[in-house]
Amino acid sequence: MEKKSYYQNLIKSVIEASESDIWEEVVQEWEIFDCEEDDTCSSECICKHEGLKYLYTIRNDNNGNILFPIGSSCIKKFGREKLNEEISIMEQMFSLLHAVERHERIELNTKYFSKKLLEKLYTEDVFIPNKYNNYDGQNDYEFLLKMFRKTNKSDITEAQHRKIRAIIMNSILPYLNRKLKHKKSRDKI
Repeated sequence: MEKKSYYQNLIKSVIEASESDIWEEVVQEWEIFDCEEDDTCSSECICKHEGLKYLYTIRNDNNGNILFPIGSSCIKKFGREKLNEEISIMEQMFSLLHAVERHERIELNTKYFSKKLLEKLYTEDVFIPNKYNNYDGQNDYEFLLKMFRKTNKSDITEAQHRKIRAIIMNSILPYLNRKLKHKKSRDKI
């Protein structure tokens, strides 16, 4: 199928489930509601494109309608920066979870993290208050953000690396397990 046909299928499906019939207005009605991962890439988008890995559910704020599955490339066609950021954050979280599952050494770099991801983790109250952060999770967030922003990562001391790993293993990983473990297709079998 041609790319143009996929786009036409997307527009038709989204408009049919929307209040407005004007694309520029329609795209403002929808928000990302959920995301699952299909590691077999055997799912098909509402536009009929096959081979989806990330299966998004979007919900219409005006009428409560839900569309599923929709691929990230179709959501990007909505042209909304906020939705694009949510896609990026969600896919980073899955990538980070898989890296931990593969027992990779996780570094605080752009391979696994972004400022937006760290911000999302902070707003989700991932950084648990404890004696190591003076009972204020914001201290862990600010520490990770400071370390992430370092242009020369070799300036990070071994003690700082240990603290980064401790925060990842004790705060971030448990959150990812709670949030994403049941969203992976291989775990649904």
